[in-house]
Parts: sequence; C-alpha cells; structure tokens
Amino acid sequence: MIRGNAALVIEELGPVSGMQGFGYGPEAVAWVDGYIERQRQRMTDAGAVSSLVSVLGSYLGEAIIAAAGGRWDVHDRDEIGIRFDGGDWCFPFSKVAKQFAAGVSEGGESILSFYNVTIGFIASGGLAAAAGRPTGDAR
Repeated sequence: MIRGNAALVIEELGPVSGMQGFGYGPEAVAWVDGYIERQRQRMTDAGAVSSLVSVLGSYLGEAIIAAAGGRWDVHDRDEIGIRFDGGDWCFPFSKVAKQFAAGVSEGGESILSFYNVTIGFIASGGLAAAAGRPTGDAR
C-alpha cells in the first residue's frame, strides 16, 4: 500500500508540477514541500488532511529510500518508519503531519529539510555516532 500511495503521488502530482521527470529526487521533494504549504492553507477537513498525510508520507519515505536505502519497518513504539542499515530510523508520516500542522515559516517543519538531513546524516549512521552508539544499535 505504501509503494502504491507513493506511485499515486508521482502519477497525480507529476503532471500538475510542470516538472519533466517528476520522481523521487530532491527537486520533486521540494515541489511536494511547497504543495503541502499550499494545501495546508486551504484544507480544513481533518479526515482529508489525514489521508493526504498518509499518501505524501508514503511518497517521502520512498524518496528517502531511493536516495539513501533503508526499508519500511515498524518501530518498537508502533510507528511505521524507515530503518537504515546502521540502526537509525526516520519517520516520514510524522514529518508530513508536522508540516501540515505547523508549516514551514511558522513552525520550521519542512519535508525537504527532513529529506536532506535524513539522506545526508541519519542514513549514514550520523545519529548513532553522535550518540556514541556503535553502528547497528537500533535504540
């Protein structure tokens, strides 16, 4: 279902974006970041927002996996996220929900920043190293 949701984003938003080759790269993630900002100004129905969070979180996760590897899994706290080989995790659905709730300019919540930090730091074991944990320790 996650991969299907991610493919739906590419199928539906790719043509609207005006971008050639809309996919899982940073330019498309940046466009989706802006899309969330535009939608959060208009959407008031909590159910519709929840559905969009599910679909766009799937897309964000697949974009991260395409760039940095990792795999979908369920964390000990019963949250679906991406587990990286080094043991660190990221949670795309939570990040999309935070951006819908707080926004980029008001709350500093941006899926593009999350994407960049995840692929540049978290996926490579940066959190484990910063915490003094050996790579592979999934705490």
